[in-house]
Amino acid sequence: MKHKILALLLFSMSSLSLFAQTQYEIKGLVTDTAASYKMVNSTITVLKAKDSTLVKFTRATADGSFSLGNLTSGKFILLLSYPGYADYVEDFQLDSAKKTQDFGQMNMTLKATILKGVIIKGNIAAIKIKGDTTEFNAAAYKIQPNSKVEDLLKQLPGITVDKNGKITAQGQAVNKVLVDGEEFFGDDPTLVTKNLRGDMVDKVQLYDKKSDQATFTGIDDGEKAKTINIKLKEDKKNGYFGKADAGVGTDKFYQGQAMINAFKGKKKLSAYGTIGNTGKTGLGWQDSNKYGSSNMEVSDDGGMMFYSGGDDGDLDSFNGMYNGQGIPLTKSGGAHFDNKWNKDKESINTNYKIGAINVDGTRNTLTQNNLPTGAINSISDQTFSNHMFRQKLDGTYSINIDSNSTLKVSVDGTLKDSRSDDASYSSSVRADDTQLNNSSRTLSNNGDQRLLNASALYTQKLKKKGRTFSVRLNQAFNENKSTGFLNSENQFFDEQGNFTNKQVVDQYKTNNSTNSTFSSNLTYTEPLSKAISVIVNYGLNINKGVSDRKSFNKSADGTYSNLDQEFSNNFELNQLSNQGGAIFNVKKDKSVFSFGTKISDVKFEQLNKYTNNTYKRNFTNWNPQASYRYNVSQMTSFRFYYNGNTRQPSIDQVQPLKVNTDPLNIILGNPDLKPSFSNNINIGYNSYKVMSNQSIYIGANYGFSSNPITSSVVTDETGKSTSQSINLEGKTPSNFGINAYFNRKIKLLDLNIGLNGNVSGNTSYNMVNTAINTTKSNSYRGQLSLSKHQEKKYSFYVSAGPNYNTSEASLQRQLNNNGWGAAGEASFSLYLPGGIEIGSDGEYEYRAKTQTFNQEFERFIWNASISKKFFKSENLKLTASANDLLNQNIGFERRANNNMITQNNYTTIKRYFMLSLIWDFNKMGGSAPKP
Repeated sequence: MKHKILALLLFSMSSLSLFAQTQYEIKGLVTDTAASYKMVNSTITVLKAKDSTLVKFTRATADGSFSLGNLTSGKFILLLSYPGYADYVEDFQLDSAKKTQDFGQMNMTLKATILKGVIIKGNIAAIKIKGDTTEFNAAAYKIQPNSKVEDLLKQLPGITVDKNGKITAQGQAVNKVLVDGEEFFGDDPTLVTKNLRGDMVDKVQLYDKKSDQATFTGIDDGEKAKTINIKLKEDKKNGYFGKADAGVGTDKFYQGQAMINAFKGKKKLSAYGTIGNTGKTGLGWQDSNKYGSSNMEVSDDGGMMFYSGGDDGDLDSFNGMYNGQGIPLTKSGGAHFDNKWNKDKESINTNYKIGAINVDGTRNTLTQNNLPTGAINSISDQTFSNHMFRQKLDGTYSINIDSNSTLKVSVDGTLKDSRSDDASYSSSVRADDTQLNNSSRTLSNNGDQRLLNASALYTQKLKKKGRTFSVRLNQAFNENKSTGFLNSENQFFDEQGNFTNKQVVDQYKTNNSTNSTFSSNLTYTEPLSKAISVIVNYGLNINKGVSDRKSFNKSADGTYSNLDQEFSNNFELNQLSNQGGAIFNVKKDKSVFSFGTKISDVKFEQLNKYTNNTYKRNFTNWNPQASYRYNVSQMTSFRFYYNGNTRQPSIDQVQPLKVNTDPLNIILGNPDLKPSFSNNINIGYNSYKVMSNQSIYIGANYGFSSNPITSSVVTDETGKSTSQSINLEGKTPSNFGINAYFNRKIKLLDLNIGLNGNVSGNTSYNMVNTAINTTKSNSYRGQLSLSKHQEKKYSFYVSAGPNYNTSEASLQRQLNNNGWGAAGEASFSLYLPGGIEIGSDGEYEYRAKTQTFNQEFERFIWNASISKKFFKSENLKLTASANDLLNQNIGFERRANNNMITQNNYTTIKRYFMLSLIWDFNKMGGSAPKP
């Protein structure tokens, strides 16, 4: 298709040069309605009438006049646009009888003074596609007074916002929302989307944010994060605004929050506080994703990342996030300040956040463990109580030292205190329903964590255009300390179901780990020609990790003083990495292509302090990459990206230690574990047509791994399992995903229609009792959505579709987890006279029976509210609301992982009624745009 388009363009250019006498032209004069102001630099765009694709555009001269030549015959649309003015649209035709179209004087009208029927009403250009950035014009979407950014995002095609504020765009989660390109309260998007006013927004930009170093060099380094940037209107950058919300409900539910923002030009100062137990207030705690895991890997730019602690059998399994399981109580607060000065040469951005979360609940779990000799079915009941308190302070200072050099310094520190208590009872049976074992367990933990990160980036443009130098330095420190108690009694039964023996564990455990990392990356770019450049880099990375884990059995005097050597170890992992690489970048016409590779020499030194044994290993890591972007037109683009990455084993995986926090499921470290290599391919296509308001997005990804790190599980005749991470040579795990989205406005009905299809699959391998198990999972989803917003009257959104999920393990093919499902959601708002607003929303989910679970699941969560707005500005609102009117919110989850299929039922927030008072205050600029 690409070659056909290029050939057609070449043919068209040749034809124009050979037959200059067939050229057509348009001209005219652009003024405002009173003809008193010449619209200098107004945009004049010519579109094809058939499909609204861009033909040509120009800008008006100093006297407001314009001319566009070298046009062909046909039917076209003329679109005039200017900031603060309504778009002017007119159809015209060029043919042999009319080679020149003189529009004469055309008057544009300020949006603030438009009266219905005065001018031809055209579409505001709702979307622009600029390379990898999709830009939405907020003026093209209507929202109610005092609405928030979240309400605006819900109207944008390809973007969804769930009831908890989680944003998904183009099939990927959005974890970062910026304001005018700057971070606002770090990386908690809901603090922006739920609090900033929608009427302050000028543009919404969606893109894959690159690292600062890649942004400077212009050459991709593989680091990407799906990001939304909220660009504010210029007249909304002075003043203050905010909101206060307080609500009290039945069954002891309550919530309250307040936020104030003061903007003055480049300065932004904000503060907030929240409290509640409805699951709708408080931080999203996204930072826990960054700091709560237990992984070490080499990033795409060569920097080592290592995080101690985590879920690999650790005492502290609570990461501080609320996922709908249990009843939460959250308290949080924070402050933000950012400013630019010295003609924008210097800037500072700083945030302080403090918060606490408590989650209490119960969980019932059904598990099927597929073994070569049959299946083990288990049921467990669990009660949990988790608490975390966290403080975080971060700051970034940037300076443009001169016109060619910049410096950016960032520092952040975090303090965490956590506490968790867990009590569970489980019972397992064989395939013939005879009793295999049962277990009663309590686990408690108290943990402290301290983190400190510092980074600096220096960039320098050299004399030759395109020649640059940059250096990035990172230093990170992470310390974890936790203590806890394990009490467990396990009973075992023979094949006839008769009791044989029991195992009692009563231990005090300590877990102390520290990690210190230094990483650096130097880059140099050199233009080889006008179209080709190369970037070379060198990186040095040093990492030291220590994990000291001890288990003590109870002594005769009742104290825990007997060290249990079997479940204790003190381990040190030192890593040194030297990396170098080169990436070539080619820019020509509408295409950008880059390719290259990086290579790292990694030295591992593993020290077992209990035995004083040192184990040294060397690895060579490759990081090839390639990307291609083709801008078909201003509104259509195609991109391709490939990245190869080496994943290093974590300290939890290589430490020679038995972890028995669950005595029926022992985790064993593997000091011989080697790195694995993953390949990832991503393809994306974006298209938007202005006049028909039609957008299309198609994305696909495929990934596969060599020498994969997977699990080897040995389950004995008593049902006890021991798992260990291993390299499974000769097997290639893979995954794929295809997501397509289509959105178009039906002008006759003023209705938006959207179609979304998603297909994904995964093939994984693991060892089960020395046999290789292959698990294949696939998911197929379709969705139809309809939405309409009639300003000051009503708005609605409906989305529904079927899904089909498959999951099959090769060891027990007859026990698959294949089944149909359906999902839908809808929301409706009715705006009545007198400031009355009626709202309702619902969410439906259905899961059919499967061969593994002989139980279907169905729920419909229906929420409703009625509000009364007060005052002329309608900024005070009294709301009576009902959550889960039908009381059907049953906690439910079904998933498959390797040879294990699991179904969870858990306590969650159900029906309650609440009365809330919400005050939106605003004293910002807002005068009509002036020429």
